[in-house]
Amino acid sequence: MQDLRQVFNGKKVFLTGHTGFKGAWMLQLLHHLGAIVKGYSLAPEQDQDLYNQIDGEALCYASVIDDIRNAQVLQGEIIRFEPDFVFHFAAQALVRKSYEIPVDTFSTNVMGTVHILEAMRHLENPCTGIIITTDKVYENNEKGLPFLEQDKLGGYDPYSASKAASEIAISSYINSFFNPADYAVHQKSIVSMRAGNVIGGGDYSTDRIIPDIVRAIQQDVPVQLRNPQSVRPWQHVIEPLYAYLQMAAHLQEQPTQYATAYNIGPEAADVLDVKTVTEQFIQAFGRGQYETPAQNGTAVHEAKLLLLDNTRIKEDIGFRPKLNAQQAIQWTAEWYADKERTAAEKCCAQLEAYMAL
Repeated sequence: MQDLRQVFNGKKVFLTGHTGFKGAWMLQLLHHLGAIVKGYSLAPEQDQDLYNQIDGEALCYASVIDDIRNAQVLQGEIIRFEPDFVFHFAAQALVRKSYEIPVDTFSTNVMGTVHILEAMRHLENPCTGIIITTDKVYENNEKGLPFLEQDKLGGYDPYSASKAASEIAISSYINSFFNPADYAVHQKSIVSMRAGNVIGGGDYSTDRIIPDIVRAIQQDVPVQLRNPQSVRPWQHVIEPLYAYLQMAAHLQEQPTQYATAYNIGPEAADVLDVKTVTEQFIQAFGRGQYETPAQNGTAVHEAKLLLLDNTRIKEDIGFRPKLNAQQAIQWTAEWYADKERTAAEKCCAQLEAYMAL
């Protein structure tokens, strides 16, 4: 496969959700590779958000602050830009928040994705689209078996259900408008990618374990663990980002080859529960404490067990995780504990270290 810098240097990339935690890391990485990035997203929610800390606007050719549900504006921005690649990150990505704003969650995650795909349908130039969903798209019976890409889609909570619905929309657009058999006509390559839980420096979201721990340390109080026994496929944020880029590079070489869905997660044996993640982070950071409050009957439903099978992406494009869960936690703790360097310096140092592995 080509070197990623050769693939993306000077190429135009349309990145939605570029002001979010994962999007800001992707923006930094794409800039590092020499891409010309046009971002489209809502404004950052907090002053301390990573996008602001790395001066994300300066890393963009253009930064459009608007709603992914605004189809007319979105389509105009994409068509005028004529991107070589589209990476769709924008989403309402929090499970507990989806119970508070279910309509916004469905409209953002389903129709926002449809708007992206529809805008790409009207592009006249060849384009590769990587549509990011989640490991929570599967109907989770919590039987302890890692999910395969062909397993049944579903979702208990509005977030999971909205992402499962977006997967159906993606599949429909691939079959109806971006069919690999008709690539010579439409010249679009589309793939959906389902990543497990990501951790990394610069995340300040609510209701995520690492930001919760960091806030508790800053306030010198114990972090409250809602679901200490919940098991997730934890991975450092750089891992799925590299998988997205590698998939896009493969699609450039073989544009009709990978029109399907891919899981991105750690090896099957490399999963941890929330309590273990918390203990390892506190140890790596050097201080902190936690408590497990008594469960109350009003808590919203969240899956206790979620595992992914990453065989397909390993076999198809050769992607393999470089960091295990303990290393991912170590890197994340070191990022937050480092008060000497700027956020951008810390991100770039970890990107370079990852690329050197």
